[in-house]
Amino acid sequence: MKHLVFAAALFGATSVHAETSDRYSKGGAYAPFREALARNSASGELFRIRNTCASNCTLFLGLRNVCVERNARLMFHAGHERDDSTAISAVATQRMLDAYNAGLRQYVQSHGFMDKLTFSTLSGARLIDEFGYKECPKG
Repeated sequence: MKHLVFAAALFGATSVHAETSDRYSKGGAYAPFREALARNSASGELFRIRNTCASNCTLFLGLRNVCVERNARLMFHAGHERDDSTAISAVATQRMLDAYNAGLRQYVQSHGFMDKLTFSTLSGARLIDEFGYKECPKG
């Protein structure tokens, strides 16, 4: 019984102190995301996607301990290289697609999200309800 209480307390503390997508919300160059993804993957701690999460921020969907808040807004587009934001990059686009689960990957491809540089938005609620992403615990 003591182990269950300890585990519940530990999970509660982890969910409250989880890293969030807030500082990555606008997307940006890939290098800082690569570092954050590696750090969060190694820690195994809960990572919350909340509020707006655009472009490379959606890479966090690939973390094993990611959760999504229902009111989050995830914004998708084709990848591009930092030095040329007007040309679609197949490599950068594939990197984003590889981070998504199979259902979401199929959806964004079949609906043209990854064929253009303008944003297409999905709610956190849709990612949870339709694509099976874990909902973040309250608190």
